[in-house]
Amino acid sequence: MVGVNPLVLPGVYAPQEDTDLLAGALSEESLPPGSDVLDVGTGSGALALEAARRGTRVTAVDVSRRAVYAARCNAWRAGLSVRVLRGNLFDPVRGQTFDLILANPPYVPAPNGGRTPRGPARAWDAGGDGRLVLDRICREVPGLLRPGGVLLLVHSALSDPDRTVGHLRAAGMKASVTRRRRIPFGPVLRSREDWLRRRGLLSRGENDEELVVVRAELPR
Repeated sequence: MVGVNPLVLPGVYAPQEDTDLLAGALSEESLPPGSDVLDVGTGSGALALEAARRGTRVTAVDVSRRAVYAARCNAWRAGLSVRVLRGNLFDPVRGQTFDLILANPPYVPAPNGGRTPRGPARAWDAGGDGRLVLDRICREVPGLLRPGGVLLLVHSALSDPDRTVGHLRAAGMKASVTRRRRIPFGPVLRSREDWLRRRGLLSRGENDEELVVVRAELPR
């Protein structure tokens, strides 16, 4: 797992299997020193720090005040330079472009999909189909990447990776699922397992979750 004893405040998303899967994808990217990297939904800052260790210029964004504080503290503890901003997804970096964008957004389908998530649930609840934030990323990310720039996006197979890939290809990007990992249900999925089965998002015999990384590249 990425990170060594990061500071994780109550209500801040801690590094988990999806963080680790995305970090593995990050490790395979060619990132010359001085490349500009954006980490949206940074949580405790684990992925931002992984990118900063590569000698890149990193901007991290989170809507949570506690997450921003935790990410700044973890960068200071690691002796790494990371610009951490508070805001909703890409709002704090309008007008800027990046060589690489990392995204671990909320992606879990939620029974009360019409309600705006509050508190810690903002880190995982993403509407009735899990795509409340994913669709926005697919729409907006091409305008934030430089030619040849790459998006690395992690989410659950429950929130339709084919749709993600299709949206990104329709926006003119080369996109595919490059990593997969099956993991046991965590507390959130266990608490809504029956609802997911009624919705047809889980089959009767399915007792674990598949995570995927979607890689999309903007043509040069």
